[in-house]
Amino acid sequence: MVTTMLTDGAVRYRLQTWFSPAYPIGGYTYSHGLEWAIEAGDVVDAVSAEAWIRDVLVSGAGRSDAILMAEAWRCLDADAFAELAEFARALTPTAERRLESVAQGRAFLDVTTAAWPGERLSWAEALPVDMRVHAVIVGLAGRAHDLPLDALLEAHLQAFAANLVSAAVRLVPLGQTDGQRLQARFEPVVAAVAHAAAVASREDIGGVALLADVASMQHETQYTRLFRS
Repeated sequence: MVTTMLTDGAVRYRLQTWFSPAYPIGGYTYSHGLEWAIEAGDVVDAVSAEAWIRDVLVSGAGRSDAILMAEAWRCLDADAFAELAEFARALTPTAERRLESVAQGRAFLDVTTAAWPGERLSWAEALPVDMRVHAVIVGLAGRAHDLPLDALLEAHLQAFAANLVSAAVRLVPLGQTDGQRLQARFEPVVAAVAHAAAVASREDIGGVALLADVASMQHETQYTRLFRS
């Protein structure tokens, strides 16, 4: 099979499109437990918001999902991909986090298959719908389009951080400028996590962002909620 090399412009275009807030996967409806952390008083200002989001990126789902994405990008056949997807689903620690991951994964697969088809995406379409974990779907799509792994991981992590910053801006609340200051400070964090994930394997997955998991559990019964997680 002949592989068509994408130009740098085409790579940027696809990454910017897939990870734009306009890509219809509903990412803006999830706070990843941050809504509860704010309600509980654990996140009250820009400093505490930065610490919370940094921990999630470095020691929580940011890092773990990036490793899963890299593993999906490297999968050589449909059976290996299905096994990885099952493993990724088993790692979701709460019902809301599973909803967040699988709902976005399903939506990403649907819109990408329709607008940006790729041969390998059939591997994901063969999965049961509750195994379409966002991280592995995106990793597979990236490989289907021959997107460089480092760039794919950085784009994903930047979008993940931006979504949490946006939630903090609305809920703490923070000013828009404070939100962009946070986003600027996360630039080297995103680069470091992406670089490490690109050379890691599933045996390296592990996290210590336990309060984020607890926040997700508490959010399930939070009385007043704007977000789905």
